[in-house]
Amino acid sequence: MGPVSAKTYYARRWSCLGQRPYQEVDYGRRAKTWVFGVLEPATGQAVTMTADQRTTAYFIGFLDQVVQQWPQGDLIIILDNLSIHKTMDVRLWLLAHPRVRFLFQPTYAPWLNLIEPWWKTLRSLALKGRCFDNLAQIVEAIDLATSYWNCHRHPYTWRKAV
Repeated sequence: MGPVSAKTYYARRWSCLGQRPYQEVDYGRRAKTWVFGVLEPATGQAVTMTADQRTTAYFIGFLDQVVQQWPQGDLIIILDNLSIHKTMDVRLWLLAHPRVRFLFQPTYAPWLNLIEPWWKTLRSLALKGRCFDNLAQIVEAIDLATSYWNCHRHPYTWRKAV
């Protein structure tokens, strides 16, 4: 998910009948971060990591964190077609970890990846209705939202919107 920048994330507010609520323009060019995340649908457990850039080195560091989180059994990680997911360093990392497999979702089909609707939940928990002045506040909000989710987690079911 990203980039997430230090700015005001607006939420719906009450206003006088027929008038729009006043909101000051905030372009958020103070700082930004990228969020790497994984969601285990069976338990609802999520792991996130923030990074300054979306690079192969940060992605490999995140993969190491995922392998440490689930130390036993085979891991199947569903990925989109981002270029850093297919670099030579990531392929070499995958060869060094035989219990991990990558499944790439088809291009232009984000609804097949269960983490996509979870990103919306994370944005609501961490960002909605808040104003951030620096990067440390964003990272803390994302970490707290992930911890909150994991404390109240439930199996994540994929269902058709009615």
